[in-house]
Amino acid sequence: MRAQPVSDALALPRGVTSLIGGGGKTTLAHVLAQQLPGTVIFCTTTRIFPSETLPVITGGAEDIAAALARCRAVCVGTPAQQGKLAAPETPLETLRQLADYVIVEADGSKGLPCKAHLDHEPVIPPETERTILVVGASGFGEPIIQAAHRPERFAALCGASVEDPVTPERLAAVLNAEGGFDTVIINQMEDGSREPAARQLAALLPVPVWGGSLRAGWIRQL
Repeated sequence: MRAQPVSDALALPRGVTSLIGGGGKTTLAHVLAQQLPGTVIFCTTTRIFPSETLPVITGGAEDIAAALARCRAVCVGTPAQQGKLAAPETPLETLRQLADYVIVEADGSKGLPCKAHLDHEPVIPPETERTILVVGASGFGEPIIQAAHRPERFAALCGASVEDPVTPERLAAVLNAEGGFDTVIINQMEDGSREPAARQLAALLPVPVWGGSLRAGWIRQL
């Protein structure tokens, strides 16, 4: 299938979309902020660094509305430790009324391509319409302990050692055991070298799977 702009491929409904997993959630949020056809709020239920490309709003609903009147997309949150942003004080239901789309980074992965979750993760708001899980293709073939956040949990879910490599079969075992998403994006597929592993993973999952380069703004269905 031909490559498409990310927002065209995903066809997100207006409302709240949550992003979980690893390997490109923040990049996906910024691509959607650029490509979606209406106003966009980017926020988190965990911790994120303030956007470097979107206006950052730490005030309440009036400040957010005023910012959206000036520019189409904003990053919203509450100042937290280490220069990060926590969840906005404005309720998500209010945010949903202020913007056409609310994109929530609902998971942390410390920049690693794969992730397994503890019992309190991810933090998906009940208002969520779509939940998209992101995987970084750079994790294929790498030891679980290097490629996965929560490596011990990851290994336990797929019956492996943390020293074993991430394979499509092991990653599928983890994702299928955890569930909680309706779409998967396999990121970091700028060249064809990771295509076979990505297609193997897609064949083992019960939801639509897209592969591509979020940094370049395109994906295609696998």
